[in-house]
Amino acid sequence: MQATRTCREMGHCAPVFVLLSFEGPDPYARAGGLSARVSGLATALAEGGYETHLFFVGAPDLPPHEVSCRGHLHLHRWCQWISRYHPGGVYDGEEGKLRDWTASLPGWLEQHFFPELVSAGRSVIVIGEEWHTSWSMVDISVRVSKRGWSKRVRCFWNANNTFGFLRVPWATLRQGVIITSVSRFMKHEMRQYGVDPLVIPNGIARQWFEPCDPQALAALRTLAGERLLLAKVARWDPDKHWLMAVDTVAQLKARGLRPLFVARGGMEAHGSEVAARAAAIGLVTTQISCAEATPLALCREIAASGGADMLLVETALSRAQLQVLYQASEGVLANSAFEPFGLVGLEAMACGGLSFLGATGEEYATPGFDSISVQTDSPAEVVGQLLRLRAQPQLARRMRHHARRTATRFKWAEVIHSHLTPMVSRS
Repeated sequence: MQATRTCREMGHCAPVFVLLSFEGPDPYARAGGLSARVSGLATALAEGGYETHLFFVGAPDLPPHEVSCRGHLHLHRWCQWISRYHPGGVYDGEEGKLRDWTASLPGWLEQHFFPELVSAGRSVIVIGEEWHTSWSMVDISVRVSKRGWSKRVRCFWNANNTFGFLRVPWATLRQGVIITSVSRFMKHEMRQYGVDPLVIPNGIARQWFEPCDPQALAALRTLAGERLLLAKVARWDPDKHWLMAVDTVAQLKARGLRPLFVARGGMEAHGSEVAARAAAIGLVTTQISCAEATPLALCREIAASGGADMLLVETALSRAQLQVLYQASEGVLANSAFEPFGLVGLEAMACGGLSFLGATGEEYATPGFDSISVQTDSPAEVVGQLLRLRAQPQLARRMRHHARRTATRFKWAEVIHSHLTPMVSRS
């Protein structure tokens, strides 16, 4: 609500936000945390009353321009003509899309988008996300400068990860673009590239705080029974410590605790290595798919899986399904070896889940108070923490309570009010 009041106080002087990102809200454009970030930020800005335009590599069969949120949110689907030839998602045909994006979007904004806003005296905030947009942000800043629009159109570029950093044109980017990142950890990582970014933390959608389906939650807890239910949702990436998670499950099984590990990865090749490791150390795995997005549908699939130790979820899980899974689990394994921010851990905390985090960019957490920080790559550490929490249910309940309170500070409306709009005002 604070962001809404601020925007209304600004009235016609409120800035227009333009977000550039390969990933976006379409299922076609979802690949990782970036889609959650830009979709959540765009929606929260629009709900706060800001005119918001999100440009992303959208689904080829949806309208190129779509308006929602009482006219405040504009979705612009770019590269659709290329996406028609690449049905595998946003990164299918990545290099071709990147060339088309970089060649076409800056000029389109200069000719068809900025002039009307600048003529009307509006301020425009352009935020590019990740390495794919770095060249287009440089081009946009140059065009804006040549047009004499620099006081009206301000350019930002945000890094959520170090992916693609060797391809970023750092020297020209820092000349005309304000560089930001999502954590102090990332700020430190980026200094080796000769930049000193501002820090704006990630946020999460308010829907993560809505009550989950009580019937499905009870059903999943009944299904688990005395088994130790764990969850992990991440890309199949070695940095996500998947092999450590599998080894943890094996150690729990060796102790007779009958773990039930629900794992949702991505499309990366490391997934086959994880499955092979599970088989090699004696874990029984099975694949499940949810044709429906409801929590009860997930419960039915888990119930039909038999007594497997590890369930490999082959379909994307909805927010409602994840809410139930996170809250019912005795641990959400988000313990990455390298984590610029740790969005999954924060989302799990918002649901009242017990997040097992790494020790890099997860600066929102207070280990031992609202989460568990895994300090080593030893499965025994995770096993020990799980056994401690199982033996002290009151401690586990307190941590879940504090986790939700911590996560409220990172609702997108709060991040916009406390971090984004002050930065825009200073720049």
